[in-house]
Amino acid sequence: MRVEYPQAYRFILQEDLILLPQDRLAVSDITSEDKEAQLPLSPDVVSLGEFTDNQTPKVSEQQTTANPAAVQTIKQTENTGFKYLGSNQKQFLILVNYANEEYIAAGHLTALESILARKGLTLKDVAIQNLNSIAPVKLSDLVSHYNPTRLLIMGEDALPQGIGNLPLNKPVQGKKIHVLYSFSFDEMMSSNDNKKAFWEQMKSL
Repeated sequence: MRVEYPQAYRFILQEDLILLPQDRLAVSDITSEDKEAQLPLSPDVVSLGEFTDNQTPKVSEQQTTANPAAVQTIKQTENTGFKYLGSNQKQFLILVNYANEEYIAAGHLTALESILARKGLTLKDVAIQNLNSIAPVKLSDLVSHYNPTRLLIMGEDALPQGIGNLPLNKPVQGKKIHVLYSFSFDEMMSSNDNKKAFWEQMKSL
């Protein structure tokens, strides 16, 4: 499998990784400053990589301002107020909450795309809905609009009204929807345990 942003491998991988020569070049673009900012990890989470409050995957200006894939997958349905990133081709709804972003922070999107790629998915397969711009919103309205078969809720602020009490980081299988309520990216940035727990459940969603 090929991932577009090799430097984002460290956010998701648990297994030992062998990079091809062309990928080594991409990874080598991580600056020495980034390397100094990284803290040592315990052996059981080394392959997951590390988030810190001041460190997100490096994203070039071209990727954040003129990403053709992202531009092509922004959709808005008239008269509903739902504007989302992706094409929802596989009815996979991802709920996030960002006060200062239209959809999701660029660095977090890079990591999310790598996570999706590990599952054989792309942005075209999902719909990323930022609830901050439409909150409060009812679960029934989201289900009616997106008709999801899989629902990922990233953080407490991304919980829609009417969803009830969900166990944190434990998948719930409903009649039609497989739901995972887990950590936001900000919560994972400060905890390697959170990253590892999230990925373990995300693999089966």
